[in-house]
Amino acid sequence: MVSQQEPTFLVDAYSDPIVLKICGRACYLNCAVLNEFLQGMLAKGRSNFVFDFSECLGMDSTVLGILAGIGIEVMKADPRGSVVLCKLSTRNLELVRNLGLHRILEVDSGDYPMHFGDQTVELTQPNKAKIASARDILKAHENLLCVDEGNHAKFQDVVIFLKEQIEDDTP
Repeated sequence: MVSQQEPTFLVDAYSDPIVLKICGRACYLNCAVLNEFLQGMLAKGRSNFVFDFSECLGMDSTVLGILAGIGIEVMKADPRGSVVLCKLSTRNLELVRNLGLHRILEVDSGDYPMHFGDQTVELTQPNKAKIASARDILKAHENLLCVDEGNHAKFQDVVIFLKEQIEDDTP
C-alpha cells in the first residue's frame, strides 16, 4: 500500500487498454504528470483506458475534470475509445456520479479484468511540474461544465477566479 504522503500513478502504457492505477490522494498538486501522460497517449492515437482506484484515497475536482476531458476526447476518437473506472470507493463513486461523469465514463461495478504487465512504470515529474498550471486547472473545470449542466453552479466561481488569474498573469 502506498503512503498518503506519496501519491503515485502506475501505468502500463503497452497494454490495450492502457491500465492506470491511482495510489494515494490525486489532486491539483500532483496530477500534472497524469494529464500530460493521458494527452500524450491520445496524441499517439491510444484511446482505451482503464483506471484502477483500489488504492486511491480521494481526488479533487481537477482530477475529475481531467477524467472528464479524457472521456470527451475518447468519444470523438475514430474508432471511439473508452474510459473505464474500476474499484471506486463509495466516496469516489459518489464524486463521479455527483458530477455526471458516469454518463461519459464507464463505471465498472465488478472486477474488470485488468493486469499490469512487465512494462508497468510509475509516472514521474520534474519538481517544477508538480502543481498543475492555472490553465490546466481551468481546462479541467471547463470539462466538468461540459459534462453536466448542474456543474455550472458548483464550479462557476472557480472558473471565474482562474480566468481572472490567467488574465492578470498575461503581459
